[in-house]
Amino acid sequence: MEWKDYLASLGTADELLALLSNPADDALRQEAYRLFFLSLSTGFFSTFADPDLPDFVPAVNNILNASTANPDFIYYQASVDGAGTYRIAGTRGDALFVLLDIVAGGLGVMDALGPSLGTVDFDTFDLDSAGNFELLLSAEKPAGWTGDWRRLEPAAKTLVLRQASYDWGVGKDGRFTIERMDKPIEAKRLEPAETARRLARLAQHPQRYAGLWLRHMQSQRQKNLVNSFEHDDWAGRGGVTGQHYYQGLFRLEPGQVLVLETALPEQVRYWNIQLSDPLWNAIDWLNRQSSLNGGQARIDSDGRVRAVIALEDPGIPNWLDPGGWQEGAVMLRWTEASSGPAPTLHALPLAQLRSFLPPDTPEVTPTERQQSLRARRRGVQLRRRW
Repeated sequence: MEWKDYLASLGTADELLALLSNPADDALRQEAYRLFFLSLSTGFFSTFADPDLPDFVPAVNNILNASTANPDFIYYQASVDGAGTYRIAGTRGDALFVLLDIVAGGLGVMDALGPSLGTVDFDTFDLDSAGNFELLLSAEKPAGWTGDWRRLEPAAKTLVLRQASYDWGVGKDGRFTIERMDKPIEAKRLEPAETARRLARLAQHPQRYAGLWLRHMQSQRQKNLVNSFEHDDWAGRGGVTGQHYYQGLFRLEPGQVLVLETALPEQVRYWNIQLSDPLWNAIDWLNRQSSLNGGQARIDSDGRVRAVIALEDPGIPNWLDPGGWQEGAVMLRWTEASSGPAPTLHALPLAQLRSFLPPDTPEVTPTERQQSLRARRRGVQLRRRW
């Protein structure tokens, strides 16, 4: 292929503009173009991935921000061959949890979507006193192997690793290595035809990657999930198996706020609430309080959680900043919960907000908000995102 051929393939992505809620809206169009470019950036990490020479590379983060990336997670991915034997080793770190999802496919450029084949919880490992671990993935457990072992299904194509944190930047992040053990290390230069094949797939990636999220948002609109929620399971589509996802759309009218209210499960390992824009990109969580997790959110005296989606700071702890968007997406996750309470959204005039919230809801001053935002920025930057 020639350069003009790659460019022509890239140009077909503009067909996706028809999926926008208003294709004539220049703000939405420019955000779509940004998502197309982002698709190329994140896609390059997997375009030349080699399951014989695996490496954990970034999947999504605050820069490669698409698919409602969870602000509390650090995501990595690696390509594997289900017939191989892989050693994963390193240090668990101080994360709330570390999960490894084994998937028969993935969002990589050379992959097709496939279901989850199993999730490995690092808290089940035999860690040494320094938190170090060693895990073997293979079809059968080798004779004499005494360390941690998990079965690798023949259909396995991708490993997705997540580190979760409530208190960003506090404690040590995990460190992870991966190597294939049943083949020697033999780095080979690709033939020109193979390089061209992979670049051709990369040029098509915006159509596929951005299309997934734009079609998802179109589906949400078609279901009329405005200021309401549905329950979904994203396992095999980038989500964690067995996690409760409540997702929907928010819409703010002028002078209005939305109060998200939910009960809490009696037991839950992790939870969060976050906002995304109309293209399903997470709202900038480095510079805005666009998400809250179980360690950040204030629990009201009646044991419920109330968070307020508002364009301007309402002066309460649980503000969710939509980043200037009057419409977008909202998601709540319960992970390993004893139940999955369904959240609600209640629209009301800003002037009535204080009377709607519990009387003991604290006031957050502009100075306190700035202090909180600065601490938030530091926490994001202290994490190992790439």
